[in-house]
Amino acid sequence: MEFLDVIHKRHSIRQFDSKEIDVKKLESLLQIISSAPSAGDLQSYELVLVKDQSHREALAHAALGQEFIHTAPVVLVFCANADRAKQKYGHRGEILYSVQDATIAATYAQLAAVELGLATTWVGAFDEEYVRDIVGELKPICIMPIGYPAEKPEPTPRRPIKDITHYEHL
Repeated sequence: MEFLDVIHKRHSIRQFDSKEIDVKKLESLLQIISSAPSAGDLQSYELVLVKDQSHREALAHAALGQEFIHTAPVVLVFCANADRAKQKYGHRGEILYSVQDATIAATYAQLAAVELGLATTWVGAFDEEYVRDIVGELKPICIMPIGYPAEKPEPTPRRPIKDITHYEHL
């Protein structure tokens, strides 16, 4: 698939087929995620792969009742490893670069999923402490259910380029 096709095919999917993800596809996805750029090549993020049904249900509950999360066969939780970035970049690394690293890795996951015939959605609405109780103590940045799509949503409208692009200043 051409890169621009991947970009245009990516949609937020909230209905997943119950089919398990092939192990080789999952390994490919993880390999692509690990190739994402990061500040100082530190990869100051961690990834929690959740397959257990009860843990997926707990994540759905932690995500303010977004039940579609537990219907995906795999849920990835991207977490910032602030201490890793802080060692090299101090306070800015701690509060910003680690979050950016996790965000970039999650974006790579979304695009790679499309290429692999999978689907995702980015879940940012969740109770951070509850998610930490489920997956560990690092700062969760996003919850990402992944599976085969069971829906094909229409593209959503986008803001015109002229409304989001500013030349030289805001």
